[in-house]
Amino acid sequence: MAMGSGFSQETRTGAFFMATLLIWVFSVLWEILINKRKELFPIVLGFIFYQSANWVIPKLLRNRDPLFVNTCVSLLHSSTTSASVLFILVNQSMLSNGVNVNQMFEHSQLVEHTWPWAFTALCFSCGYFAYDQLDMLLNRLYSGWIPSILLHHFLLLICFTLALYRNVAINYLILTLICELHSVFLHLRKVRRMAGFRDCNGSIFVKVEWVLNWATFVLARVVSHILITVKLIRDASKFDKGGVELPLALFGMAGMNLLNTFLGIDLFKAYRKEMNPQRSRQNHHD
Repeated sequence: MAMGSGFSQETRTGAFFMATLLIWVFSVLWEILINKRKELFPIVLGFIFYQSANWVIPKLLRNRDPLFVNTCVSLLHSSTTSASVLFILVNQSMLSNGVNVNQMFEHSQLVEHTWPWAFTALCFSCGYFAYDQLDMLLNRLYSGWIPSILLHHFLLLICFTLALYRNVAINYLILTLICELHSVFLHLRKVRRMAGFRDCNGSIFVKVEWVLNWATFVLARVVSHILITVKLIRDASKFDKGGVELPLALFGMAGMNLLNTFLGIDLFKAYRKEMNPQRSRQNHHD
């Protein structure tokens, strides 16, 4: 009876997130087709691109494990998004042509203006999150009554698409995507271990991987998100009174900072386990 109840609850969870995803799809298509928002079409292109990668990767790597394929596509997204964000920032700084680079991060620039390619990059990432949500739902790559990964994607799709619909705070959201630099090494480690390279104590490659993992975690995820949060708080008076932008942004950044804390704890545990495999085995046997 308990097992049946648990299965029923998990099924309802999947049905809920599938329903919200379908509503999101309908909303996006309505904006593109009915409201003639052609600038949102990269969302569709992003979905097609990553879904195509999901079909191609099993043939190239000869591994059809859904979790492995999903992780490889996530690695592709992190790499693509990281490169896009860096390109956007460098390009904008070059366009400043000697003007104080700090002006790039003024409130009006971050909220009211949009850097070249930023809108397209954000649309493309939306397409990925929609693909990833669908892939996890279809292949049951989640667990629990309220899977954190599904909830994470659900909230991101809401925040990103609302910003895209209203064309506000696009640059702020691009800055939050700097964390994808760290995600590259998270997914790389996961792919490596799923490919069978687990006990790599002493490997130079693994040591370098961990150095980059920790460096990007601190700089691209923790520090960047804290700075964005501080910036939001300092510029709170500059947001429109009664608007949803500031509360939504603060809520989103609070969630990201909280997730970063849990991620840091998990990362430290994984680091100790991988750097001390013998001790880990002894503790397991004890």
